[in-house]
Amino acid sequence: MDLTFKTESGVFNYRVCAIIIHDQALLVTKNDGTPYYYLPGGRVKLHETAENAMKRELFEELGVHGKILRPLWLNQGFFTEDVTQEKFHELCVYYLVDVSQTELLERGNSFIRTEGEKRYLYEWLPLARLKDEYLYPLFIKEKIHDLPQTFTILAEYE
Repeated sequence: MDLTFKTESGVFNYRVCAIIIHDQALLVTKNDGTPYYYLPGGRVKLHETAENAMKRELFEELGVHGKILRPLWLNQGFFTEDVTQEKFHELCVYYLVDVSQTELLERGNSFIRTEGEKRYLYEWLPLARLKDEYLYPLFIKEKIHDLPQTFTILAEYE
């Protein structure tokens, strides 16, 4: 069971996301239902650690066994989703992930993967372009240029 639930006041989510950087570019994704980019990852399941969820999501979404280097942020996100207009309260742990020992880097600057019936476009966006891209969460556009050395807790109101 995913740790997400809906109420009259909005949706609660507990997620993990991967920060994967290669050649000054960040791996991002979007699916057929979203006009914006976001980071690879997904919901944590009940009785699953965030780290195990990150490993599972890397394999489910990208088909790789990346190496988790360290957690970077716990973001407490409060936002309205652009497409559905649902209000969210989301806890997300962001991990710095190394994929250099996988074949992911051989897939090119963009590639498509399917999961169930959804199609996902993955792209390596240059870090210098992130500020101009339609990308969530917004804090990534700035904080990606100075990754913390210790686990940091953030709160973002979008």
